[in-house]
Amino acid sequence: MEEKKILENVSLKPYNTFGVDVSAQYFFEAHTVDDLLWIVHHSLFDLPKLIIGGGSNMLLTEDFEGLVLKISLTVKWIEKSDGDHTLVSVMAGENWHEFVQWTLKNGLGGLENLSLIPGNVGSAPIQNIGAYGVEMKDTFHHLEALNTNTGEFEIFTKKECNFGYRDSYFKRKGKGSYIITRVFFTLTNKNHKLDMRYGAIEEELKRLDLEPSIYSISEAVCNIRMKKLPDPKILGNSGSFFKNPVVPIDHFEKLKDKFPEIVSYPAGNDSVKLAAGWMIEKVGAKSFTCGDAAVHVNQALVLVNHGNASGKEIEQLAMKIKQAVFDTFGVTLRPEVNIIGSTV
Repeated sequence: MEEKKILENVSLKPYNTFGVDVSAQYFFEAHTVDDLLWIVHHSLFDLPKLIIGGGSNMLLTEDFEGLVLKISLTVKWIEKSDGDHTLVSVMAGENWHEFVQWTLKNGLGGLENLSLIPGNVGSAPIQNIGAYGVEMKDTFHHLEALNTNTGEFEIFTKKECNFGYRDSYFKRKGKGSYIITRVFFTLTNKNHKLDMRYGAIEEELKRLDLEPSIYSISEAVCNIRMKKLPDPKILGNSGSFFKNPVVPIDHFEKLKDKFPEIVSYPAGNDSVKLAAGWMIEKVGAKSFTCGDAAVHVNQALVLVNHGNASGKEIEQLAMKIKQAVFDTFGVTLRPEVNIIGSTV
């Protein structure tokens, strides 16, 4: 039996897409469920801990004094098909985009709009990832998670996950108490329902001269994302740094009077969702920098590391942007990324 190793003083630079160079006091990578159960019952698990997957949705602002646990559980399979739908199961350590491409190769629809989103499957329910009119919750069936307090596995239904806009039970009441190990999705195997509400998808399909399908939509989304978003392997980033804020309709009407060109979307419940990227550009914050931290030239929502930016510098840049937007619009931007060590 291979000995399980806990490493000490490990650089986390390869494990976060911002490429921030901080270290972990202790580091353990769980490749199997047995690995996970072993570390959960280890004495070091009583230390402060940070659970990571693909490292795409976090900003590390300082060295982590405690245990960093990387979830690398991988395997995916088809559970069953019933009529027009197929239930699939995927372990938390699978790369999200590779999983989406696997569903397409199997003729399964529902996740095509979520192509090329960075990160691993286990992080998707925590964030309720979304893009181009679709959210993960739309095809989510249930998940399995390890309760770190009891050492028992639990099942969470869609209702119990309490999904919201880039939000879930695991970001709130359940934060720090669960490790997601496996996620189940209900996908279509025929009669696919295509979502092209975002005009950019239709425009890209016309440019490619392709008929709408789960495959062409995925291709279009990949093309759009590659034009707008930098590859973390080349330029450190974590995708969209800020959420699009939702404001009461009366606040929106006042902003509309002052800024007739403001970009917005209906959000229901007498609320309006504002385009954070538009506001960042409007206040001139796209030119802001802090050391090697900057705003991406093609997408104002994306903060980038041009080489040697520290987590603190990226955080300071975010705070400058947040203040500038608030001063002009009276709207508070909130981060999509999980900031470790501080709060914006």
